[in-house]
Amino acid sequence: MAGASPLHLLLSFLLLVLMAAADQCHDDDHAALVAIDTALGSPYHFASWTPDSACCDWYDVDCDADTGRVVGLRVYQDTNMSGIIPDAIANLTFLETLTLHHLPAISGAIPDSLVALSNLSELTISYTGVSGPVPSFLGALTALTLLDLSYNSLAGVIPPSLADLINLSSINLRRNRLSGAIPSLLLSKSPDGAYLQLSHNNLSGIIPTEFATVNFSYVDLSRNTLSGDATCLFGAQKAIQHLDVSRNALNFDLSDVEFPEQLTYADLSHNAIRGAIPAQVATLDGLQQFNVSFNRLCGAVPTGGNMSRFGRYSYLHNKCLCGTPLTACRQRPVGYLH
Repeated sequence: MAGASPLHLLLSFLLLVLMAAADQCHDDDHAALVAIDTALGSPYHFASWTPDSACCDWYDVDCDADTGRVVGLRVYQDTNMSGIIPDAIANLTFLETLTLHHLPAISGAIPDSLVALSNLSELTISYTGVSGPVPSFLGALTALTLLDLSYNSLAGVIPPSLADLINLSSINLRRNRLSGAIPSLLLSKSPDGAYLQLSHNNLSGIIPTEFATVNFSYVDLSRNTLSGDATCLFGAQKAIQHLDVSRNALNFDLSDVEFPEQLTYADLSHNAIRGAIPAQVATLDGLQQFNVSFNRLCGAVPTGGNMSRFGRYSYLHNKCLCGTPLTACRQRPVGYLH
């Protein structure tokens, strides 16, 4: 490169170094990936993980373009991959995203070694045979924004330590075997638009009143044994778009409740909710799904607005609801005194 200035030569050298870093991952990351492959019996899924190729080019592996460090490991849909979650994953110390999805033959507990992944932002272990508890050490992963442990066989309680995570905005623990109460401060420190999915478990107790201050956009607590009041989730100015508390044992008066104005989906069915359906429901233009069947509601179904979207199924098996699309409400006789 005749005539090139020293600065130009230096910049060219640095560019070559960065390109080399992006082409082949760090020795420690390479060793960790090889150990993961070995621990899982070198499955065909990792056929691209060969010594003659840079590990940043391996299938399921993502590297940072500048440093060459492994920041993502995403393993999807392999019914033949078996074994336990390898401890060697914890040696990928720059990992930001870990996804183990639809691996039904992966079993055992979530290893404590994962506490070393201090940079982890998204953790997904879903549709697997993983069992044991939801680990309390997850509360130490302070960079975590998303936690998805759905469709597993996890048991025990939801660890209160999850409430310590100030960046966590999405929790999905649906379809496990979890029991006990919902931690009162869960997602209380989360940014706007919190997402909480705890359906199809054995959770009991009340819905925490502290949820009144959480800016949820999506809440699904269905198919548990939760009891008491759910009004903390309601309020006209709340940002909730999807609300499902169906198939619990909730018991509160719906009459004076204000539904969130942005609501698109509301399922309150199969509880012991009493009172009347607020007329305000008819003004929710975006509401596409509304179900209050199998409760103890009374009075006339609101009319006008969006109410023509909802058929009889939305209101069946209540104490004394009446009016379209149900049977007509009885007229009180002249001179009737309440």
